[in-house]
Amino acid sequence: MNIKKVIFFTMLGVVVILLTIYFLFIKNTTKIFNNGNNSSNQEIEKYILDISSYKANITVEIYSNKNTNKYILYQEYISPNTNKQEVIEPTNIKGVKITRDENGITLENSKFSLKELLNKYESLENNCLDLSSFIQDYSKSDKSKIEETNGKVIMSTENSNKYGKYKKLYIDKNSCKPTKMEIKDVNQKTTINILYNEIEINCFNN
Repeated sequence: MNIKKVIFFTMLGVVVILLTIYFLFIKNTTKIFNNGNNSSNQEIEKYILDISSYKANITVEIYSNKNTNKYILYQEYISPNTNKQEVIEPTNIKGVKITRDENGITLENSKFSLKELLNKYESLENNCLDLSSFIQDYSKSDKSKIEETNGKVIMSTENSNKYGKYKKLYIDKNSCKPTKMEIKDVNQKTTINILYNEIEINCFNN
């Protein structure tokens, strides 16, 4: 009789322990799931640097000493070096497509020659407008960093181009997608401001 009681209480103890472990596991799993959309800065950094291709609708403001030019552009990027850009606005150059790849720069639009377009709209050919250019600078520079300020994740970097020396990429912490990029010259004066209206991203590890 005593042996039966010992076995019973032993089994009961085991059941209690197993139930405790089970409920702790469920609780921790739920916590992880609920925080799934709140990615760490390191995860966001890796996500951006692993981009293999993207499609984006962007609004670009380019500042110079004389004036400010505003464009709405559609962009495509395919790793390692294919960038396509189509003008949506302004209407007088709507439909102009510029492609940069291993073969150089090509223009798709019967109204302009490439030379004419670049002379008149030189900033459209500037590869600073490409997210891929930021990724290259960030990967190469030893001054690159990622930080969180007022709930915003910011990746920043530097390069040797005095007209676009400082770059900051603002990223939504939940979606991990870029929302804005600021480019400043050597004097910390903003030269280009880019808003990501829409962006679809593919990564190498997907």
